[in-house]
Amino acid sequence: MAKVIIDGIEVEVEDGTTILQAARSIGGEVTPPAMCYYTKLEGSGGYCRTCLVEVSKGSEKDPRPMPKLVPSCRTMVQDGMEVKNTTSERALEARKGVVEMLLVNHPLDCPVCDQAGECDLQDLSYDHGGYNTRSEFERRTFEKQDIGDKIQLHMTRCILCYRCVKVADQITDGRVHGVINRGDAAEISTYIKNAVDNDFSGNMIDVCPVGALTDKTFRFKSRVWFTKPMLAHRDCDKCSGKTTIWFKGDDVLRVTGRKDEWNEVEEFICNTCRFDKKKVSDWTIEGPKEVSRSSVISANKYKNLEKPKEFKLNDIKRLDS
Repeated sequence: MAKVIIDGIEVEVEDGTTILQAARSIGGEVTPPAMCYYTKLEGSGGYCRTCLVEVSKGSEKDPRPMPKLVPSCRTMVQDGMEVKNTTSERALEARKGVVEMLLVNHPLDCPVCDQAGECDLQDLSYDHGGYNTRSEFERRTFEKQDIGDKIQLHMTRCILCYRCVKVADQITDGRVHGVINRGDAAEISTYIKNAVDNDFSGNMIDVCPVGALTDKTFRFKSRVWFTKPMLAHRDCDKCSGKTTIWFKGDDVLRVTGRKDEWNEVEEFICNTCRFDKKKVSDWTIEGPKEVSRSSVISANKYKNLEKPKEFKLNDIKRLDS
């Protein structure tokens, strides 16, 4: 076990734990954001650099600070290590620059993007980005590609986090897409225009942190804050069958995997559950999904909350006097 201090909070974790996972065990604002790291995907992390932190003390044996900011998703903790995230001006300034780089070529599609309301990049730019842009050149664009009848690819929105590639590598029976070209010409592509149609390809949608990969069966049907997420399950011979189904009225608009507090899928689901089971009779409803109050999806979904006290006219007069 190793004791590590993050933003003044001490936590004890197992040896081999990364700084990011140690911070997640504390929770709250202490946890650095992550756009490319995904717990269940081997080899993920280290691409986006949004989780940079300052290590002010390396360990008890070697108390020297690390000279450069380090990616918390790839850096292992050591006993006696001291880490600064929100308390480090260097880390916050660097993260602001990373967000600016991610947004340099990202289109302003939020008003029409299906990912709006549950987009990690929106949250990241709101919490860590700047108010202005220094970019004066045209944004990078790509030709549209058809990668199948279920998934829509918007390459202009992609931030090259590699999550979808690792999903195809690790949980499907054959990857037909990847990242081709280099530099600002790098893009997600199916090489020879192969259709992405394996049984677990829909999980690419769930792991995508932006609106680069979206569900064609849900496309433009509703904003997520107008829907009601419910936990549900069914007997499935391909996956666990444990999902979140999204209602609008009595209609099931889409089906997704269940996600934890870090917006990561708990269990990957098959395409049959995701795309083909859109009737209420297909599912056993467990109950409403718990939604973070900070999320726009939570609008009008909280019950039994105590309303704030309302001033009466007499109260206002008494305050004036």
